[in-house]
Amino acid sequence: MSDSSTPGDGTPFADVITGHADSLHPEGVDWDPNRQAFLVSSTRHGTASIVDGHGRLTPLVTDPDPRIVSTVGITVDVPRNRLLLGYHDLGIGVRSTPETNLKASGMAVYDLATGEEQFLVDLALGEEPMHAADRIALDQDGTAYVSDPAANKIYRVTVDGKAEVLVDSQTLSPGWELGTGAGVIGLRVHSGGFLLALHYTTGLLARVSTDTGEVRQVELSGGPIVGGDAFALRADGSMVVVSNALANENGEDAVIVLEPADEDWSAAKTVHHEKWPEKNPTDVLPTPHGDYVLSGRPEYLFRGETADDFVLRRIV
Repeated sequence: MSDSSTPGDGTPFADVITGHADSLHPEGVDWDPNRQAFLVSSTRHGTASIVDGHGRLTPLVTDPDPRIVSTVGITVDVPRNRLLLGYHDLGIGVRSTPETNLKASGMAVYDLATGEEQFLVDLALGEEPMHAADRIALDQDGTAYVSDPAANKIYRVTVDGKAEVLVDSQTLSPGWELGTGAGVIGLRVHSGGFLLALHYTTGLLARVSTDTGEVRQVELSGGPIVGGDAFALRADGSMVVVSNALANENGEDAVIVLEPADEDWSAAKTVHHEKWPEKNPTDVLPTPHGDYVLSGRPEYLFRGETADDFVLRRIV
């Protein structure tokens, strides 16, 4: 594990980084190598912020488009100097309305350096009554793949903002009925040229062709990861997953590490499983300072309350 220091004062990143902001409730986190800092989204305000190794927060996207209620997935695109944010409305953002609740859904593109909006991509695609664009996986050519756990779809978005459905609900999870729980949330592009996608309710892990949308289930020796919210692919080829019970009582607050049986991810085995000390972790991020798990206190919002802190805890 790296013991690199934060820019400026030379002190190392702490194992537990606590951020403080007025009801920020971040659900997604990514690493900005230019700033050597975290970037986080905001379920409550639809913004994006910079967080340093001490938890000090600097706003980046401060006045989002009115169509953006909650920002969730967040992805840094360094080669194109872009920041990508998945947005939706689950009725818990300050600007939620009956007209936008589970309707407003898309991906917002910003200038990474300034936070200036470039354009929005509407991802309420198809005839499903509910949409909630969430996590964003980025390919080397700038193509973005966006999960939608409400419609249970994966969208493909080109660099210039043209969007289409890559995979639909029946392909991802046959028999899954709309409204019975969250669909696919966690999503990453594998260097082998395919997507890995995690279904929150069923715990299914799937391998998805970026060309055809063909889906193959990954055989999990440790069983399905029910409540699996997000995951990251490590440099050593393993996958680290965070799960919670936020929207599924059968889930648990945990960190799970998987190792693939082969480069194609036809199967994988659990090599580490630990209960997580923070409630409802929603994202995990490898950084030069170790792997950090984000807990943004989402349970407060779902019971009509707010909290003014969030935690990034290093996996040790």
